[in-house]
Formats: sequence, C-alpha cells, structure tokens
Amino acid sequence: MVIDLNSDLGEGYGAYTMGDDEALLDVVTSANIACGFHGGDPVIMRRTCDLAVAHGVRIGAHISYRDLAGFGRREMAVSPAELTAESIYQIGALEGFARAAGDRVRYVKPHGALYHSAASDPAAAEAVVAAMLTFGGLSLLGPADSELARAAEAAGIPFYAEGFADRAYTPEGRLVPRGRAGAVLAAEAALGQAVSIAVDGYAHTVAGDPVRVEVRSLCVHGDSPDAVRMARSIRQSLLDKGVELRSFT
Repeated sequence: MVIDLNSDLGEGYGAYTMGDDEALLDVVTSANIACGFHGGDPVIMRRTCDLAVAHGVRIGAHISYRDLAGFGRREMAVSPAELTAESIYQIGALEGFARAAGDRVRYVKPHGALYHSAASDPAAAEAVVAAMLTFGGLSLLGPADSELARAAEAAGIPFYAEGFADRAYTPEGRLVPRGRAGAVLAAEAALGQAVSIAVDGYAHTVAGDPVRVEVRSLCVHGDSPDAVRMARSIRQSLLDKGVELRSFT
C-alpha cells in the first residue's frame, strides 16, 4: 500500500500565522501552499517553498477564489474566464517561489469553496484545468468521481483522488459541510479514519456508517490546535500498518 500525506500550508498573512508549517513538513510528503488569495503572501510563500524543498516535500499550488477576508470559504460569482485567469496568476506566483527554492510546482489542489464548486460544476472544473494547461506538467488533486476528475481526464492531466483524515463524510462520499455538527473530527477519530481510508478504503459518515473512499492522497489539516500531534500520530500509525508514504508526483 502506498499513500501520500498532504497538508494545506503557508496560510498565514502578514503578521498573522496559522499552524506550525515547519513541524508539519517533517510529517507530510506533499504541501498545498496558499497562493495569496485565501492566505499567504510573498514572504510566506517563499519561506514555505524553501522549507518544503529542504524537507524533500513536493510543492502544490493551493489555489482559491479571491477571498482573503473569508479564507476562501465563501461562494463567489466568478466567470470561467476570470477563474482561469486568477488560477494562472496564483500558480504562476507560486511557481516563481518554487523555482527560487530549487524546485517547481508539481500539482494543483483547489481550496475551500473553489474545491467544492469545481467538484460539482463542470464550468468551474474546466476553468481550473485550462489554467493548468498553460503551464504543462501539472497534476490535479481533488475529490474522486468529481467534475474535476472528469475535466482532468478529458484534458489528459493526471488526476489523483484525495481523502480527508479529519473530516466526516456524507453517505454519497462527499465532505460534510463545515457548518454542520460533527463535520470536523477530533484527533482520535481522525487517526482511526486515516488508517481506515489508507488500509481498507473506507471513511465514516456523521452517523458512523462506513462509506467507500478510495484515494491516493490523504489530507491532514494544519490549522487545528492538535494538528501537528495528530499528523505525527497518523504518520506513525500508517507506517506501523505497513503503508508506504510517498508523494503522488
């Protein structure tokens, strides 16, 4: 069994910090680095890329709607043409810092509201993929059986399905919206779900029922108080189960 561990990093802004990125880079194999639209700024983007390269972690562009105040979690009325342009802008900015650090952007993962809208809206998914084609050589990380997956396949872009250790699922295999009770799992429950997804291919609904989730990458969020401890526990538990941790790119 081989799985990638990813985390959303570089999401501070100016004087504001979020999570212990350096500690998480000792745990994960891929880093989804904010590109300035929901979090991140030039200094933080450069530092996070430098740290990722130093730790041998792959760099991904964590693109978002332009919504710094709402942390990219609000639905935005953005045309496909504008979304493509804004995605090119974000990927290109991170690519510059990745190159300065001695590497390159390997993949794209949408964030927050864009993640969910592009998963269900073909126009949004195609807009994101169109931006990726501008650069070439990029992979796409997102939910399985989604419009993102279908758009990537149509464009010949490698797509990798992602699961979440610390998020509850609906019976349809989608994430429970953050506003609903039980949507975010506590550290112990997240550890159990991470092992279940990686080893058995199952996550859990809010009601506790198993739901099939087959993925190549597993996200451990970096913005909770227990994030580092949880991520370390997940990593060790997966290794103890004989799971090989390796980036998908």
